[in-house]
Amino acid sequence: NLVEHVYKSRNLQKGLRIVTIGGGTGLSTMLRGLKEYTSNITAIVTVADDGGSSGRIRDDLGILPPGDVRNTLVALADTEPLMEELFQYRFNWGEGLKGHSFGNLFIAAMTDITGDFEESIHAFSKVLAVRGKVLPSTLESVRLGAVYEDGTTMLGESSVPQGNKKIREVFLEPRDAEALPEAIQAILEADVVVIGPGSLYTSIIPNLLIPGFVDALEATSALRIYVCNVMTQPGETDGYTASDHVLGLRNHTSAREIVDYVVVNDALISESQSRKYAKEKAHPVRVDHDRLARLGVKVHRGDFLDHQDLVRHDSHRLAGEIMHLATAYSKPKNGERAG
Repeated sequence: NLVEHVYKSRNLQKGLRIVTIGGGTGLSTMLRGLKEYTSNITAIVTVADDGGSSGRIRDDLGILPPGDVRNTLVALADTEPLMEELFQYRFNWGEGLKGHSFGNLFIAAMTDITGDFEESIHAFSKVLAVRGKVLPSTLESVRLGAVYEDGTTMLGESSVPQGNKKIREVFLEPRDAEALPEAIQAILEADVVVIGPGSLYTSIIPNLLIPGFVDALEATSALRIYVCNVMTQPGETDGYTASDHVLGLRNHTSAREIVDYVVVNDALISESQSRKYAKEKAHPVRVDHDRLARLGVKVHRGDFLDHQDLVRHDSHRLAGEIMHLATAYSKPKNGERAG
């Protein structure tokens, strides 16, 4: 077993340099599959969260919200299931503790001990034997806001989804937040950059709004993949098709080209799943091929569903497809992009 472990570790160290950008459960699901192909993973996550345990820690202790960072670290961990369960444990009792995640409290404690949020992530990575690294998109305290079609605005990531309003655009305060240099460098040196899956307006776009990210995505020679969500999200992407998701990205990046491929799921969900999610006002994202073609993006479709009770991506199918696209992708020559 030790020999096999060493052999596998060495092979993973020779794997492709993959950068992922996003946050939330969608990103974590994909990373569980990707870590089986390479340990050269850099996961860049949003730090605009202000709800739940993360929001309370942010307000009470004045540090960056640890929730998305914690989920991503656990997804990349190479450790015993009990350790994973420990760091994902959420207290359902105790005055002041109820609702908090143990992993969030661990990161908060390490931040206080080291005096540095980024250093606390490194410490967490060592404890969980993380394959790759996790980076916040910025070390500044940022707030996410939204402007709706009716002209009203809302500040606060947890308040952005409004069931009776359609989002026109989202923004960050401050607008000139400084990107983490290591995150920008990782994008420039990557073989593959994967944007998503995850909440379009609250997990993915907040990263792209930080100055420097879009420039890096334009400049990199990496294959750039956007993984579209399987389901719409109430109050955020109601009625959105796959092309609407792509347009959402373009509208927040000054229509600059940052995507080579769009990966979409075209497998059907069951009737029982459809009824269950419809009660929550969530529906499968329709793949509108003609409109996607007019947008000029290359579309890769397939069955990427988990096919369990929850409608979500299958981590191994999705990771396998990303590696397939990466293998088939030819590196650009003479400053031009290639497919």
